[in-house]
Amino acid sequence: MVWRGLTPGIYSNWAACEKQVKGVDSARFKSFKTREEAETAFELGPEKFQRISAIERNRNKSNPPVGSSIAVDAACSGNPGKMEYRGVFTETNTELFRSKVFEEGTNNIGEFLAIVHCLAWQQKKRINYPIYSDSQNAINWVKAGKARTKLFRSAKTEELFQLIERAEFWLKNNDFRVPIMKWDTKSWGEIPADFGRK
Repeated sequence: MVWRGLTPGIYSNWAACEKQVKGVDSARFKSFKTREEAETAFELGPEKFQRISAIERNRNKSNPPVGSSIAVDAACSGNPGKMEYRGVFTETNTELFRSKVFEEGTNNIGEFLAIVHCLAWQQKKRINYPIYSDSQNAINWVKAGKARTKLFRSAKTEELFQLIERAEFWLKNNDFRVPIMKWDTKSWGEIPADFGRK
């Protein structure tokens, strides 16, 4: 099902869906087990569907995520490919920040930059919310203070590498820290900051 693409609508197979979203920067799409589920989600729209899904996931959970927190995520079309990241309030899905679309990046780089961006953003705002990421690699990179990417540095990726270096510099020179926790996708579903492009 395609919320945003060349022609939004419900498609019965991935090949047809892919034609509508491939190369579309702001594409929003998701697969469903039944057509009825897809129709309901399509009518709700991506943001409302995600909010309702988050409420349903957290209902009756013995160990739900911390509500007063920020969730970050990245999206990458290809590996490497067009990449962006963002942060949202976990409870409300209110978007707090969003990067530009980088022409050639990786999901791990986006996840790493999203966490560091969130740390710096909170420091500037003088707030202290725990951060959720669904990438253990990115969490480990932040703890190490170094993005251990294998992406090749070139003219096409230079701007992104400069941003990585700024993030590493920030981690080295700032003591501001809040808990950075792994989002339990298996128990809670997609992280609230997810771009909805699966």
